[in-house]
Amino acid sequence: MAGILIIAHTPLATALRECVAHVYGGLPARIGVIDVTPDCDPAQVVSFAYAEIERLREENGALVLTDMFGATPSNIAARLATLPDVRVLAGVNLPMLLRAVCYRTTPLETLVDKALAGATKGVHAINASTPAPVAPPAGSNECLPAMPPETDLTHKHGTTSL
Repeated sequence: MAGILIIAHTPLATALRECVAHVYGGLPARIGVIDVTPDCDPAQVVSFAYAEIERLREENGALVLTDMFGATPSNIAARLATLPDVRVLAGVNLPMLLRAVCYRTTPLETLVDKALAGATKGVHAINASTPAPVAPPAGSNECLPAMPPETDLTHKHGTTSL
């Protein structure tokens, strides 16, 4: 199961993690966050990010999600892309993150594809004539907010951000 690290402008990383906990009824294991503050020392955050990747990485690697390409959090995340079995995606949104959590047991390249698909499929223009969303049929391959029974929903305090 891939670890997931969210690096974003404060308070977005923590807020996204809390949304995952809300949707799943608890926080799945191996999801870390780093909230980058305006006055942070980027070198210190990079060092912390490397430590977080080592803590979170699983047998199929780790996925790093960051908010805006080219900004400080993204530049910090890009440093992690040089590590083996670590992939970095910029432009995180909640559908991307939920899809990543749902597919984290798949091979890392599949996980990246699923997360990217979730990000784009989750963006819609809504107006008065927009039809209501339809749930996928039972047994479909669509990712639903469900976790395997062995999923650890413990929240580890003190390891969430700088």
